[in-house]
Amino acid sequence: MLDPALVARAQAWRDADPDPATATALGLLLGKAQDGDPDAAAELADAFDGRLTFGTAGLRAALGPGPNRMNRVVVQQAAAGLARWLIAQGHGGERVVIGHDARYNSDVFALDTAEILGGYGLVPLLTETFVPTPVVAFGIRHLGCVAGVVVTASHNPPQDNGYKVYVGPSQIVPPTDAQIAGEIAAVAEAGIDTIPRGEYQTVGAELLDAYVARAASLIEPDAPRALTWAYTPMHGVGGAVVERIVAAAGLPEPAVVAEQAQPDPAFPTVTFPNPEEPGAMDLALALAEASGADVAIANDPDADRCALAAPVGGRWRMLTGDELGVLLADDALRHGRSGTYACSVVSSTMLGELATAHGQPFAITLTGFKWIGRVPGLAFGYEEAIGYCTDPDAVADKDGITALVRIAGMAAALKAAGTTVAERLDDLARTYGLHLTSQLAFRVADLSLITDAMARLRAHPPATLGGEPVAFSDLADGWRGLPPTDGVLLAGEHVRVVTRPSGTEPKLKCYLQVRLPAADSADVGAARRRAEEAMAGVRAEMAAALGL
Repeated sequence: MLDPALVARAQAWRDADPDPATATALGLLLGKAQDGDPDAAAELADAFDGRLTFGTAGLRAALGPGPNRMNRVVVQQAAAGLARWLIAQGHGGERVVIGHDARYNSDVFALDTAEILGGYGLVPLLTETFVPTPVVAFGIRHLGCVAGVVVTASHNPPQDNGYKVYVGPSQIVPPTDAQIAGEIAAVAEAGIDTIPRGEYQTVGAELLDAYVARAASLIEPDAPRALTWAYTPMHGVGGAVVERIVAAAGLPEPAVVAEQAQPDPAFPTVTFPNPEEPGAMDLALALAEASGADVAIANDPDADRCALAAPVGGRWRMLTGDELGVLLADDALRHGRSGTYACSVVSSTMLGELATAHGQPFAITLTGFKWIGRVPGLAFGYEEAIGYCTDPDAVADKDGITALVRIAGMAAALKAAGTTVAERLDDLARTYGLHLTSQLAFRVADLSLITDAMARLRAHPPATLGGEPVAFSDLADGWRGLPPTDGVLLAGEHVRVVTRPSGTEPKLKCYLQVRLPAADSADVGAARRRAEEAMAGVRAEMAAALGL
């Protein structure tokens, strides 16, 4: 029998829901649950089991009715909570830029947000159509805004949506997230009928034109441009903006994956619209090979991430996020871009070695560009999850489109010099040692499995990995001055592993590195084979330690 309190909460939500689609869906779900359907009862219970937590990543969840899903009620409460917080911080009457991707209901959520911020006396600037996330991040500074909102679930599955908040040019960090969450809770208690609505402005060509001009300027006028390349926006919103930037920068047009060229919230050709996921790049790789391309480049659906594939070792493959991060950093350092080079604690240690060798500062941050984007004097930042900040003065966040421009320029320069991406990677390995990185990830349906695995790892950490002793560090206690976070570091002379729960997906992730010194990396092929053999052993040892 259903809990009467649950039924009452569901009925009250249905009656107050301003969206006929979710109200109808909730009515049907409630009816099935009351008729004894166990799946419907479980779904209903989960949808009303607490409410979505507003964190540093904002909100992200499956679409559907209830406080534990993404819907118009939850978004309206979030917008009102953000508005109340901004006013409490003395930002009443200031500008806030709002954009959205092409996912289901993104435009509706963005419009709700604009009207509500306007109702609280702020000046909302709503993009006229869907835009890449980096365009909104750029717009915060360009348009003189105090904050920004992007409705997007980035590379999540099609049934999801999300709500990303910037205060100033960067994503929010604690305690701002908890303070906004407190305001959201107060709004939810009062009811959505108390939320005011007001006027908003739209922004279109001015913002896009400025972003295109800035991105195109990243390639110097006399730089090489000859390049044959393939591109996919992966059913997302990056394609039209990339096309404009390519033309403005004088780059050759790419061969575009036709099946993935237009925005499509169903993402019909991929299981997960993330270039990192197996199979997601298959169409781009096939097109690159068929067209005789030098490289293939992909954006994720909201274009804040970027991936590179190239022929390596006689076959096409996608470079790891660390490989591309090191290549971009190397390119920046060789062009004399001074400042701090930064990466997250889960990324390769090779960036620090490059920066030091070029006399530039290096910083390690917690995972996420909410931390990397705040590094003082940042020249370049990256995280292994194919996120790159290559123009921090304009966008203090990961930007897959300006990363694409930098990649195209780098690849063209290598081609003009008679070399390739693969050969440059080998050169770096010979100079700094081979750094092989990999990831061990466990996707779960029950989040308690992640909690239990982390508890097992803390209680019984491996004393050795890959045949060498490793030291245990609990990142929850803070590490090298970093704020505490849920993670564990195991580090030895040649092996390094960081284990942490994902902040955006129901996954437990292990970030693995095997490093061989430069003296043992002269024969890169042989060094890579040794490192891969060691990596296989480390992967097995970590899976056993986690019990997953």
